[in-house]
Order: sequence, then structure tokens, then C-alpha cells
Amino acid sequence: MNDGPLRFARYAYPPNALGYCGPADHGSLKEATVAGDLAELAHLATSFDGAWPYLELIAGCNGIDDPLDPRVVEAYWVGNELLARVSGGALISSLDQRFYRRAKGDFGEIATAVPLGGIAHHSFHVFAVYPWLGLLRSGTKGPALTVLDQCRIRWGRIEATGAGTAVVRTTALEFDSDRLVIGRSRIEQVRRNADGVGGFDLHVGDIVSLHWDWICEPLSPRSLAALRRSTRRNLDAVNATEHRGPLVAADNWGG
Repeated sequence: MNDGPLRFARYAYPPNALGYCGPADHGSLKEATVAGDLAELAHLATSFDGAWPYLELIAGCNGIDDPLDPRVVEAYWVGNELLARVSGGALISSLDQRFYRRAKGDFGEIATAVPLGGIAHHSFHVFAVYPWLGLLRSGTKGPALTVLDQCRIRWGRIEATGAGTAVVRTTALEFDSDRLVIGRSRIEQVRRNADGVGGFDLHVGDIVSLHWDWICEPLSPRSLAALRRSTRRNLDAVNATEHRGPLVAADNWGG
């Protein structure tokens, strides 16, 4: 997992397999991951028009040439010290270039979360850019909270393991009086490999990261702390806004 392209693929695989983002040929990412084809994975990563600009931004602000440098990939999906070097102005400028024309009058509601503490972590895209929080605050019922919870990078403790699955204790994202909060503990059954993708040697008690119904990787205590901290920063930022939109289809915003 020291190779940036492989680590990126581990986190990007679940939404791509579901058809939410990345290359339209969903099998291509799986095949390149199984083969360990770093060049092809680097090419496919540029198809993730939600994630790729954040990688470029984090790399550029840290003087790193490769957006798939392992440190950059970790910063975006999990969190690390590189995020502190991405200024609020740089993040707003990147968002402006990508979303101003699409969001039009709603762009200000996306950008407002940045001076309130928003950082260039995957959770920012989920909480602040996707329309789901706006839908919840407008009273719209449906899958909004489930999508927010599954799309964020979660953490959990392995309770039991099977051949291709694991039982994990994690915590649910909840919507409480216009706020998103990390709430009650729950048990989930998740996948640990699929057709040769994955298959970490996992044990009861291990702490892992989760994306949709998928175990991305084991987390060290340092990585767990960084993921908690990055998620909390962006939750606090969006909760401090009066975000009511943009009320547009989520698939218009990249994965």
C-alpha cells in the first residue's frame, strides 16, 4: 500500500463499481488494481473529476510534483499534515474554477464553508459540495442521509471476519436540527475483497477505513486520529453554515 495509485484505487473502487464516478468502464479500475498496473491506475485516476482536482491542489500547495504521491493520496482520503498547507484562498479558487458556472447563485453556499474551517479532504466534497445536506435542510426525504454516511470515509473496528466479508462496529452519521453529527454505534457487514481487489489480512480488533460497503485499508492510530480530525473539521464547517443547496443532482458534481 505504499504506492499512491494503488492506495487511491482502494478508496475509489467502491463508488466506481456502483457507477457514481470515475471511468465509465467500471471493470477497468478493478483489472488494473488486481494487476498492480501503476501506469494504468495513474491514468484512470484522472477520470475521477471529483477527487482528482483535490489531489492536484494538495500536491501543488505542498510543492509535490505527483498528485498520486502516497502522502497526497493519504491527505485527501484520510488526512495528514499536508492539508494544513492548502490555504482557504487556494481551496476557494479551485472550487471556483470547477463549480461556479454549475452552481451559479449557489456557489457562495459551497465556498462559505471554507473560511469556517473547511479543508481539502474528501469529506468536504461530500458534506459541502454534494447537494445532500441542502436536501436534508429543505425537508426533502429520501436517500440523502444514507448517501452522506456511505460516501464519507468512515472508520470501524473489526468484530468478526469471513472469507470475503467482515462484521464491523462503526458509528452512524445522523441529522439533528439542521446539523450533521456522528451518532450512535452500529454493526455493519462489509466487503473485504471482490474478484481479487482487497484481501488484507484482517483480525478481530483491527481498525479499518470504510467507503460505501467496502473496507479500504487498516488504519494506524495516527491515521485514525487524522481521519477523525479531518471529518470533524468539515462537519463543524458545514454545520456553521446555513447551507440550503445547491439542489442539483449529485452526479453532476463528480465522485
